[in-house]
Amino acid sequence: MVRILKIYFDARWIGDHGIGRFARVVGEKLQLEPIEISRSPSSPLDPVRFFLAIFLKTIKKSLIFSPGFNAPLFFIRKFVFVIHDLNHIDRPENSSFLKRLYYEIIMKRGCRKAFKVLTVSEFSRRRIADWACIDINKIINVGNGVDPSYCLTAIPYSPGYTYLLCVSNRKEHKNEQRILEAFSDAGIDPAIRLIFTGSVNSQMASLCEKLKIQEKVIFLGRVAEIDLPGLYCGALALIFPSLYEGFGLPVIEAMACGVPVLTSNTTSLPEIAGNAAILVDPMNVKEITAGISRLCSDLNLRNELRAKGIEQAGHFTWDKTVQKVASVFESAKDD
Repeated sequence: MVRILKIYFDARWIGDHGIGRFARVVGEKLQLEPIEISRSPSSPLDPVRFFLAIFLKTIKKSLIFSPGFNAPLFFIRKFVFVIHDLNHIDRPENSSFLKRLYYEIIMKRGCRKAFKVLTVSEFSRRRIADWACIDINKIINVGNGVDPSYCLTAIPYSPGYTYLLCVSNRKEHKNEQRILEAFSDAGIDPAIRLIFTGSVNSQMASLCEKLKIQEKVIFLGRVAEIDLPGLYCGALALIFPSLYEGFGLPVIEAMACGVPVLTSNTTSLPEIAGNAAILVDPMNVKEITAGISRLCSDLNLRNELRAKGIEQAGHFTWDKTVQKVASVFESAKDD
């Protein structure tokens, strides 16, 4: 007997970031009905607001879906949510007492009370199961996808110089200081620049000056999503040796644009990159340096990675992700 009559969706997560893209695509493709909730879903009081919105604005025979890291205080409807990773638990620089408390009280309880927990990689799936002490079969890896705009035909960004690209922010787990050190040590053509998305901060500016590479490193500020495919397509390679990723969208976005990738051999990144990237120990500057040198000097390697990357990116589509999410919803209807 079908019990679920309607699926409601916390649309507040939609935005120009990884979770935001996931939320937008799934919400649009499955035509989910947004719940009207005020304030940010990351607010400390959100579990109460979320519960009240569910209680007041949804029908009893319904399923509630959150594409992000939030759960209601009480569970009066079937609930499915997405934990993309445990960055706020596993990375001390991204954590705090209040965040750990929230995860312990709200998120861990949410894992146990939810109908299913969704995530985006096998790495995150195993990590969530261990952390929340729940059966791993309750956690479904639905993956992420590449938007069709990330493709070989995107118009390349042409700043007038050859550049390596780092799609990043100034968060410590992005490993940007080691990237700068490796770029400085790589012994590559001095005409090659290193471009970062996002704005420079004092720490990065100081390190660039110390390494005497301030003229070779460019910070573009905020880059609109519509401009990212061209930025990838114009790059010699993507440099992405992050210390921690639940998925790592830039890896497959770059691959879909035909751009060779250097990334980490830790967390989800080997799983996402497969054999289509140079994998390095992100803690080892010498390994990152050697990888940058190889990418810049070896045309055959770049061509090999480009071909493998295009194939690898093809395994990750939003249609596959949406289909997996829809299957979870269907199983909830008959449960």
